[in-house]
Order: sequence, then structure tokens, then C-alpha cells
Amino acid sequence: MVAEALSIQALLRRERRVERAFRGLSTTSAIIVLALLGGVIVALAYDAWPALREFGWSFVTETRWNPVTEKFGALAPLYGTVVTSIIAMALAVPVSFGIAIFLTETCPTWLRGPIGTGIELLASIPSIVFGIWGLFVLAPVLQHTVQPWLIEHLGPLPGIGFLFQGPPFGIGLLTAGLVLAIMVLPFITSVMREVFSITPVALKEAAYGLGATQWEVVRGVVIPWSRPGIIGGLMLGLGRALGETMAVTFVIGNAHRITGSLLAPGTTISAAIANEFTEAVGDLYTSALIALGLLLFVITFIVIAAARLLLMRLEARSGRRE
Repeated sequence: MVAEALSIQALLRRERRVERAFRGLSTTSAIIVLALLGGVIVALAYDAWPALREFGWSFVTETRWNPVTEKFGALAPLYGTVVTSIIAMALAVPVSFGIAIFLTETCPTWLRGPIGTGIELLASIPSIVFGIWGLFVLAPVLQHTVQPWLIEHLGPLPGIGFLFQGPPFGIGLLTAGLVLAIMVLPFITSVMREVFSITPVALKEAAYGLGATQWEVVRGVVIPWSRPGIIGGLMLGLGRALGETMAVTFVIGNAHRITGSLLAPGTTISAAIANEFTEAVGDLYTSALIALGLLLFVITFIVIAAARLLLMRLEARSGRRE
């Protein structure tokens, strides 16, 4: 009995040591992540400070970008980043939602594997390949067919006509948005498919038993149950669209200007950094480019914080209903 008690005590001590080691490792990993994040913020802020001190708020509100006179403003890249991301999400989200619903609700079993594999392969294509395809395949098609049609039929319309005016360059904000939509589509689709697939079968069967149609089940059961996952997928896609570099650089035209037309060339924060960082001469020029990176970091942080706040409100509302 004594030997057995000693053996149990030794086992408990060993388990406590393992538990303490596990907690220490987990805490250390979390601290390392926070330290790395803080280091990135401090490094960006430190290197961007000369430009921010020189230009102040005008760095965000001005469109000028002249390396010769060292006058820099981030409004044009900021505008291009926001516009291309909005275009990408507006095009990708409905398609992703439809694909995810089809794969989880109506697709034959034998077809789910090939379509799912195709979605995953689309996500694995390097961004530079998308950029080359967009420049040499998509842009000529848009220039000779789609953009002339938009200019002719939508350009004269009041209210939205200014979005489709100007010469058909082929490259520009619209082309960049289309390429981004194709790039973020597999990420959003994969997340939506996963969250749709884990919806409890009993809930869906109960809805069907009450006489609900398939669309009513999707709208009343699947979407409410999967709402946090859907928002997470949207934020993942939006983050990819905001920070994409090479593909956008190929097809956006890289012009530091703001225009109302979606057919005109523009630029984004990441594209401007990729294009000009190796050519930056002088501390102020380099600092301005790093300030662009800091601005993109802040935008991404705001998006993530807004998503978390929205999820918290949805969870609180769901708790009150229950």
C-alpha cells in the first residue's frame, strides 16, 4: 500500500510538472507573438516618424507624390487600396457564398471532392502568376470588350456614369479589383464551406420537418448558426485584398492620382511600396514609403478591431434572445 501511494504521488508530481511546463510554454508563445507585433509597430513608427513629422496630417490628406521635390502624400494610394478592396469584396462575396452553399447543401457527393480541390488549388497559385495573367490575358479582354461596353452603356447614366468614363486602358482600378476578387474567392469560400458544414444536422432536419424550403433553411438556420465564421471569412478575404502586392502592381497602372472612374489607372499602398522602395533615394523618401506601410498596418488593425466588435455585438444580441 505504501509503495502504491508513493507511486501515485510521484505520478501526480510529474503531471503537475508537465502542466506547469505546458502553461509556461503557452504563456511564452503568447508573449513572443505580442512582442513581435509590438516590435513591428515600434520599428514602423520609428522609421516613419521623419515623414510624419515633416508633413503631419497632410501626409494622409494630400495626393501629391513627388520624389524630386520630396513632397509626399498618401491619399492616392489609400484611395486605391480602399476602392480595389471594395470591388474585390463586392464581386467575391456573393460568388463565394453561392459556391459554399452549393457544396454543402445541393452538390452531389461525387462532385464535392473535385470542386473543393479546385478551390484549394486556386488558393495555392502564387500572386505573381495572377498578376501576369491579369496583365496579358484579362486586361486585353477588358480593354477591347468589357470596358467599351461599360463606357457606352453605363457612362451616360446619371449618378453612376462617372465611374465608367474615360478611355479603355485595360489596366486600372477595376482590373485590379477583378484580379483581387479571384484571389480572395478561394479563401472566403473555404471558410464559409467549413462553417456551413458544421451546422447541426438536427436543426436543419427540424426546419425541414416544419415545412421549410431549402432557401428558408439556409436563411433561417445555416446563416444564423454560421454568422461568426462567415464574418471571419470575410475579414480574412478583406485582409488579403488590402495587403496584396504583386498581382495589383501588374494591373493597376501605378499612377499616383485620384479619379472617379474605375477604368483609370491608380495605385495602392502595397503597390507603391513595391514599386519605389528600391529606388528610394534620401531618408525622407524612404521614411514616406515606410509611413505608407504603417498606414496599411493601421487600416488592417482597424478592420480586425471592427470585426471583433461586430462579433461581440452579435454574441451579446444572441445571448439576450436566448
